[in-house]
Amino acid sequence: MSGAGRAGARFDLQCRRCPRLARHLDAVRAAQPGYHCRPVAPFGTVRHRLLVVGLAPGLHGANRTGRPFTGDHAGILLYRTLHGQGFASAAESVGRDDGLRLFDCRITNAVKCLPPGNKPRPDEVRRCNDYLVRELSRLPAGAVIVALGTIAHGAVLQAAGLPTSRFRFAHGAEHRLPGGIRLLDSYHCSRLNTNTGRLTPAMFRRVFARARHLIGT
Repeated sequence: MSGAGRAGARFDLQCRRCPRLARHLDAVRAAQPGYHCRPVAPFGTVRHRLLVVGLAPGLHGANRTGRPFTGDHAGILLYRTLHGQGFASAAESVGRDDGLRLFDCRITNAVKCLPPGNKPRPDEVRRCNDYLVRELSRLPAGAVIVALGTIAHGAVLQAAGLPTSRFRFAHGAEHRLPGGIRLLDSYHCSRLNTNTGRLTPAMFRRVFARARHLIGT
């Protein structure tokens, strides 16, 4: 499934399509020479029926480690939940060499580079969308996409060539997309959302339990 018949683009570790993001990564790399500070590749199996789409790498998380949702607060709940539903071999992701594996699952972001203030601009989401188009084009019928937050939700619809007005974001909402794909929405598992109680572990688990039910065991 892909928007307007596009095949999408292969992930490019050297991508510098977005001038503002490229400058920001250069500045962070100068301050933190040991950090990844490049686009962060998707993580997981090549063949999968669950695709998790987040917002963007975190400064001291994926931007540091080079693996989505790894090394900061946002990944704690995500990997624990994936493990609980049988999608991950361990409940904690600490680094690319920790041996953790995903099963029938892949994790990516709407924007592959760290944005200033964790807030990508709409034009940056659009430039990065070609990579997400490719991810969606490889999904089989019956696959499930979990979008973490409104930006991820919108990016998925953009990659699928669908209008956002027809598919409103709401935590726990379920949308039928062309090709037998289901889109499930969840609040992002950020520290802000979990600390304020906007997103509880039980709320998050229910979304992924639904994904597991739709996919089957």
